[in-house]
Amino acid sequence: MDPKQDTVPMNSQVASDGPVPSKTAARRRRTACLAFGAAAVLVALILVVLGFTVFKPKKPTTTVESVSLSDFNFSIDLLPPAVHINLTLDARVAVRNPNRVGFKYDNSSVLLKYRGKDVGDAPIPAGKIGARQTIPMNVTITVMADRLLSNGKLLSDVTGGTVPLSTYTRITGTVRILFKIHVKSVSTCDLSIDVGSRSVAKQNCEYKTKL
Repeated sequence: MDPKQDTVPMNSQVASDGPVPSKTAARRRRTACLAFGAAAVLVALILVVLGFTVFKPKKPTTTVESVSLSDFNFSIDLLPPAVHINLTLDARVAVRNPNRVGFKYDNSSVLLKYRGKDVGDAPIPAGKIGARQTIPMNVTITVMADRLLSNGKLLSDVTGGTVPLSTYTRITGTVRILFKIHVKSVSTCDLSIDVGSRSVAKQNCEYKTKL
């Protein structure tokens, strides 16, 4: 027998089978990438659905629960006619966050107005309210006497027995649900100060929130 006829080239089998593993690996990588991409899209869709249903942003509200006089002294000079007044208000403000995530609010304030003009204020420091929490805040508003006395109608209001005032509370902040959502909550209260009893006779408040 011729030895050359029994010899099989060693590289013939390798040459025929070599490309198969590389094609299989590429196919597997392609399948894995498609599966990962589909899973990422599915997760994104779920997050979007949750963001606009379960975690749909809701409007935080600011409520003025009460306003009381902690200091109210006045005197009237007849000649020349003049009013001397010292007025301090205590206000209890509650901020409610109905969202399932926290609400961060910026430095804010409560303004006191007399016939449309600012006559006093009280700062509200920045902070954070947890999910579905309500935080009460006690603020003291001291009237700037010079601004109040500069209004010529004060004398007639004091002698008439009622001083009309109003409070304006504005709180701004952000709620993060997938992305930041800016929120502004405003409350205004009209007050009537009874000069004789030195107390708040009437209080009417309105509330407004914007996302």
